[in-house]
Amino acid sequence: MPRPRDDGTRGEPPVEERIWLDVPFAEKDEAKAAGARWDGTARRWYAPRAGIAALERWAAAPELPTLLPGEDRSLGSGLYVDLVPSSCWFTNARSCLEPRDWERVRRMVTARAGNVCEICGAEPDRAQQRWMEVHERWVYDARLRVQTLRRLICVCTPCHTVTHFGYAQVRGLERQAFAHLMSVTEMGPSQARAHVDEAFAVWEERSRHVWSLDLSMLTDAGIRVLPAPRARDRVDTARRTLEGEP
Repeated sequence: MPRPRDDGTRGEPPVEERIWLDVPFAEKDEAKAAGARWDGTARRWYAPRAGIAALERWAAAPELPTLLPGEDRSLGSGLYVDLVPSSCWFTNARSCLEPRDWERVRRMVTARAGNVCEICGAEPDRAQQRWMEVHERWVYDARLRVQTLRRLICVCTPCHTVTHFGYAQVRGLERQAFAHLMSVTEMGPSQARAHVDEAFAVWEERSRHVWSLDLSMLTDAGIRVLPAPRARDRVDTARRTLEGEP
């Protein structure tokens, strides 16, 4: 029933204002404490009114185009093991962006996919610990030793685990990843094993070299990229990350 207005008449309750924010996942609790609210439909944090000074640090930047400059949405179809050379581990697009900018990228990629996995069609499922994540697909120039970002794809947690099969092994998830690979691709055990072995052979060859990163797909969209670690430092960064060292 409409509630009385201050002037004694009746009317509809006011619609809450929504001022969208760019809140990285790691900062969500801090933003919530500062007054931010969550819109479950839009899957985004917002300020319920203008002028909340504590939320200004998360003020939204302009939305990104749904097709980034130079992006190839057809690159790498289906599910496959997509290993990154060891000299490039933990030095990726996400690590070269401010958390707020990565949130913009993540939001764009998942939204254009309808928040479903672009590989297997799965939806998020909290009970199954299945989330929608962003996977980077690269092309490698063997002559110039340049690793170029060419596609960002929305994938579910199990598909993402398969793509990074080597990291899955480190985390003790090889059996689950192998089973998911067979389930999605309909490969038999021997065919799936041959696929994994071939992916590791390519990885071993690429890991013999040091690669420079080309993130122009992001910088040409106006996203500021932080300096990447020096190429010769990346192997040590990977080792320390895997071993849990600071």
